[in-house]
Amino acid sequence: MPDTPPTQTFLQEFAVVTRKVRTLFDARVRKHEGMTQSRARLLLLLVRETRMTQGELATAMEVAGPTMARTIDSMEKAGLVAREVDADDRRVRWVTLTDTAKKQARKVLDLSLTLQADVLKGISSEDIATTRRVLAAMIENVGEAEA
Repeated sequence: MPDTPPTQTFLQEFAVVTRKVRTLFDARVRKHEGMTQSRARLLLLLVRETRMTQGELATAMEVAGPTMARTIDSMEKAGLVAREVDADDRRVRWVTLTDTAKKQARKVLDLSLTLQADVLKGISSEDIATTRRVLAAMIENVGEAEA
């Protein structure tokens, strides 16, 4: 059987890595009471951005609006997020972390950094820089292909 050119297996291998990293992340965050992967990702987004609208969160997490609404609803009931009406536009509601969630977010951030170190162990910074350039080009290509 002839060797398969790397370009034919690259996207498959990329999908495997992505799936395995998500599975590993999910397994690690599940060890925390009530934590799911989607909640953990939302916490990390709000730690970085401080506040976001429901639509911005849905876009960032690549989920539908109703899915995001359910996640926010459950996190609000758990006392992890709060919705605040925008002072200039009452139709806009900002989602922010509560003090309780900020403590959980610190744990999730630590887990995320540990996961990153585990996954990237032994990979040079030059290889990571090259991979980031390749991924940026792929993201751009996908965007152009969608049009």
